[in-house]
Amino acid sequence: MNLPYAQIQSALAGQSLFEDKTWQLSPAAWPLTREQVTQLEAIGAVCLEFHQALETLYLRSLAGKNLLRNKPLVAPWVADYLDRGKPAALLAHARDPKNRGAFPAVLRPDLLLTDDGFVMSELDSVPGGIGLTAFLNRLYGGETDPAVLGHADAMVKNFHAALAALRPGVRNPLIALVVSDEAATYRPEMEWLAQQLQLQGKRVFCMRPEDIFPLGGGLFFDVDGNPEKIEVLYRFFELFDLENIRTANFIFEAWTAGEVAITPPMRPFQEEKLTFALFHHHRLQDFWAETLGARSLQLLRSLIPVSWVMDPAPLPPGAVLEGPRAAGRPLNDWRDLAGATQKERDLIIKISGYHETAWGARSVILGSDCSREEWQQGIERAVELAPSNLHLLQAYRKPRRLEHPLYARPTAEGAVPEASPRAGRLRLCPYYFVVEGRPRLSGALATFCPPDKKIIHGMQDAALLPCRIEG
Repeated sequence: MNLPYAQIQSALAGQSLFEDKTWQLSPAAWPLTREQVTQLEAIGAVCLEFHQALETLYLRSLAGKNLLRNKPLVAPWVADYLDRGKPAALLAHARDPKNRGAFPAVLRPDLLLTDDGFVMSELDSVPGGIGLTAFLNRLYGGETDPAVLGHADAMVKNFHAALAALRPGVRNPLIALVVSDEAATYRPEMEWLAQQLQLQGKRVFCMRPEDIFPLGGGLFFDVDGNPEKIEVLYRFFELFDLENIRTANFIFEAWTAGEVAITPPMRPFQEEKLTFALFHHHRLQDFWAETLGARSLQLLRSLIPVSWVMDPAPLPPGAVLEGPRAAGRPLNDWRDLAGATQKERDLIIKISGYHETAWGARSVILGSDCSREEWQQGIERAVELAPSNLHLLQAYRKPRRLEHPLYARPTAEGAVPEASPRAGRLRLCPYYFVVEGRPRLSGALATFCPPDKKIIHGMQDAALLPCRIEG
């Protein structure tokens, strides 16, 4: 189904899904082969399995327990890495036995399409784009067209199903989508989601943290002058932002009393990018092989780029770091990376998590796409912040060059733009909603950027598209 420019423009003008955001328009959804959709299904299952294995790794590391069944392997440094820089109260909450087995209800990997297939640059458990993708699915024919990935309103329905499942036995629980000021850009799409679910008779409301108040041990908010009890709280704010949320203590207290379910769980170890480096760490290979199924292990090894934790702890004389090479030599210190050649700098540095720059590609530095001075500054920053905020070093896997039709930008008022094939690179963000322990693939947002953009994210020059299954 090809959409006229005027129809798309009119639909977007009638509903601002992102605050002050614009992007390129296309007449067509992004095409996926059936084989790719099958791969996406498998990726969703392995993302949840990775989270389950990560919980085991963290808790056993924290307790000083052996990680393997038949061989000695104790790794207290894992918990040290994952807990670094976090406040004690948040860590105590994350470790609470009542949180055991609590995983994000929404999973969204960021997948780059390379010449070798999909590569997962990140696994997000507080993702934006849910409402936008649902809206685009409808716009491009998703209500009636079974070829659209996420047709029949799967994004909206499964989002609700995943949240409602957190209150088993409660019919039509009241769900609060709580969006902080830090994440305000995404508030319009969460308001749209709440409105769509209200039209279906669901009790879902989008609100700010300050709209919540405590009453009788529970969490409430005001509806037409009447207090309504919140049974499920969908947390659309990062954990580093808790100190700016005046009602945070009420949220913790209500959860402790068993009065409210919270997703994603407030467990910071689940939101650290350095977990990808732990997956590749040579000392943990036996753990991953023992904990994950053989197929899952193989799939994750193909998906997750080789990654390292930039820990500047001093080494004994003669020791070298597990990492890439600089000027053809192994590293004795992360600062040695400053001497890497242009070719050796096909590497990405990004902060691991629990920091205001940890989302939205704010901290990302691509060594092969910046000046030597910027590269050196990025290394120095990673080393200096390590006592409180670790950084991840990751091999860069270049997305392949593709083509898709895009409309030209209007050159004059009233002019009708034409669509033509454009070159670009793709990031694919599939959305999985976890219901009854199984992730449901419910849609995917394609971000198609110009080929000269090395780091792909939502921007004015990109096209944001739903996906359609070919054939």
